[in-house]
Amino acid sequence: FINNAAGAAQALRDAGVERVAVLDVDYHHGNGTQAIFYERDDVHFASLHGDPLTDYPYYLGHADERGAGRGEGFNHSLPLPRGTVFAAWRAALKTALDRIAQVKAGALVVSLGVDTFEGDPISGFRLKSDDYLRMGEDLARAGLPTVFVFEGGYAVAEVGVNAVNVIEGFAQA
Repeated sequence: FINNAAGAAQALRDAGVERVAVLDVDYHHGNGTQAIFYERDDVHFASLHGDPLTDYPYYLGHADERGAGRGEGFNHSLPLPRGTVFAAWRAALKTALDRIAQVKAGALVVSLGVDTFEGDPISGFRLKSDDYLRMGEDLARAGLPTVFVFEGGYAVAEVGVNAVNVIEGFAQA
């Protein structure tokens, strides 16, 4: 297995970016990415995801997971309940982006999953296709060089529309 988001973050570090942020917006917690960077302070990891009390992976992604050792405070889990609509999801995104600004990240890697869509058959959030335009705008306002790593989605007919909406919102902002 290759963790493309972690690989991109490490490549940015190797290229001289002092601190990189990885922001996982997929419905499921980015447990692999968290594990890779949990004890590091040069890569900040933030994840907005379904609450692990009710959703996979169940054992990771709780709000009290803040990092360890040098990485203490550089891990930020934002679990959200099933049924979360865009206004609440966007507030969590703002919290994550504010923290990314606080740690003075020099680049952003976005693990872009669009399984947060209301019609996705295996997730529980209620984002609509137009919400992905706003998501892209919010990500652009971070003002960071940004890499998008596609993570997926399961509402097959809308996956492309939703992913493109993020990129269009980002480009337009």
